[in-house]
Amino acid sequence: MTEASSVLDRRLNAFRPDLADRRLEGQVTAERFVEGTLRRVTAASTPIRRAPRPDGAIDSEALQGEVLRVFEETMEGWAFVQLETDRYVGYVAADALGPLDPLPTHRVTALRTFVYPEADLRKPPLGALSFGAKLALGGVAVTRGTPYLLLANGAGAVVETHVAPLDAPWALDFVAVAERFLETPYLWGGRTSLGLDCSALVQLSLAAAGIDAPRDSDLQAAMLGEALPDGLAGTRERGDLVFWPGHVGILADPETLLHASGYQMEVVAEPLDEAVARIAITAGPPTAVRRIRFEA
Repeated sequence: MTEASSVLDRRLNAFRPDLADRRLEGQVTAERFVEGTLRRVTAASTPIRRAPRPDGAIDSEALQGEVLRVFEETMEGWAFVQLETDRYVGYVAADALGPLDPLPTHRVTALRTFVYPEADLRKPPLGALSFGAKLALGGVAVTRGTPYLLLANGAGAVVETHVAPLDAPWALDFVAVAERFLETPYLWGGRTSLGLDCSALVQLSLAAAGIDAPRDSDLQAAMLGEALPDGLAGTRERGDLVFWPGHVGILADPETLLHASGYQMEVVAEPLDEAVARIAITAGPPTAVRRIRFEA
């Protein structure tokens, strides 16, 4: 590879010795460069793996409705992809992907919602969608007083109060969004309300407030908000992000840390001082505190 390719982050740039994103031509050495094809996630969610194997490490997840650029599909059923949402690169199951149409019209705002075969909560659900998933909805139906929206492809219905149009106002307080995930199990690489990790909690909560965030905590520490020079010793505010090597948490208030904890194995709100002391044993003191300012 060229010297330039050696410093490109493989999480955010799709390249291998044999294949690379055409947009990287001149920056990396590869046997061939391809444009890639845009596809949409049609599964409820799908793991993004580091290697094209069922036992490959899960680095992240793609949610229904998100768009990926597919650079290769293998005979074994794997796709080498880059997620358009946060540029994350990896391998997903090819059968989790479909065409771009129909275009999503709504996003899931409940922590999770069931997809029913028809507008009736008494019918066995076809599956469930997590917070942040996007779907194309068309008609309206009301059954026994409960309003539903019908999937545009005719494949089912969801409860209307669990979704919002894509152009609906953003959440005003991303910390309040994060607090809804309390007691959600910790899952390395997880990005759904069934299980998520520390940086996914930050990313999903900020997305609900209309703020794009990178996937991993080191990238968030480099790209989100502004660094507070005094760290935790300075004035703390709700929403400040506290970073350690490999970890991030959100200040729910100046004395409380909200985070997806691999120690408690769930999303918790705990005294900040206790968290700092415990994490220091393995990771040292916080490396940065960053503040996000945005117009509601």
